[in-house]
Amino acid sequence: MANNKLLDLVIVGAGPAGLSAAIYAQRALLNTVVLEQQAVGGQVLLTSEVDNYPGVPHADGYSLIDLMKSQATEFGATIVSDKVTSLEHKPDGTFEVTASSETYQAKAVILAGGATPRLAGFTGEKDFSGRGVSYCATCDGMFYRGKQVFVVGGGNSAVEEALFLTRFASKVTLLVRKDYLRAQASLAQEALGHDKIEVRFLTSLTKVDGERFVTELTLRDNKTGEEHVEKYPEGAGVFVFVGRVPASELVADLADLDADGYVITADDLSCKTPGLYVAGDVRQKPLRQILTAASDGAIAATSASTFLGVSQLP
Repeated sequence: MANNKLLDLVIVGAGPAGLSAAIYAQRALLNTVVLEQQAVGGQVLLTSEVDNYPGVPHADGYSLIDLMKSQATEFGATIVSDKVTSLEHKPDGTFEVTASSETYQAKAVILAGGATPRLAGFTGEKDFSGRGVSYCATCDGMFYRGKQVFVVGGGNSAVEEALFLTRFASKVTLLVRKDYLRAQASLAQEALGHDKIEVRFLTSLTKVDGERFVTELTLRDNKTGEEHVEKYPEGAGVFVFVGRVPASELVADLADLDADGYVITADDLSCKTPGLYVAGDVRQKPLRQILTAASDGAIAATSASTFLGVSQLP
């Protein structure tokens, strides 16, 4: 079904960037629709504690997103649950946004689709997803109360989640393929000094196995190349945090991407296609946090308003 009405703006994604953009778009009185294929909030919903969002200390991801969503809808934002399948820049300069149930016409578009967890690539990873392999400690940590848990990765996310998992697991083992942690110094120090965390450097997980759940892990010594199998008859948890994959496929032909697939933007978050803006974790930037995503949304919506010749309300 096609929506023949020409909208001012379509925002793809309703995480912090998309919701922030929606708030600023409504303040500019832009006729806007926000499209979200999953739950409003995106990856933030999986965050148990948010301690670095100014003005909202010690929040959880759900509560923070609920506040953002309420503010956006109070301003009049329309949020539609639908998956965008294609984005076309038409000869007349407008955009055609095709979703599963409807096609939208818009003068400008903000892509705020975020990023999804990257697979580690070990044998059995997909087969045991949800049966011992997880990408969300907040969602699944409680299922491993009193059990052994392994965390794959050595960056900030991996270390943060390892520390969180100590609340439930009897022991948390960080599997780090290099000989150092990439996490910031304070996090690394906390993990290395935690009595429930073991860090195994130069170690890779190559395979998981079992029947209903993961009961065997094959580990490789990256220095010698030797592999060995560890068995956990009562079941073990494997949590993977090795980066994210940006949801940039919709704009692959409309914007420049870096080697990792993140969208390269100008300071006003515009792309090479006039009227297209990109905000949040899907774009190339040095820091991906809830705060920076919200900032991106504000900048993108303000830039779109300027492009459309509309001024923001005070």
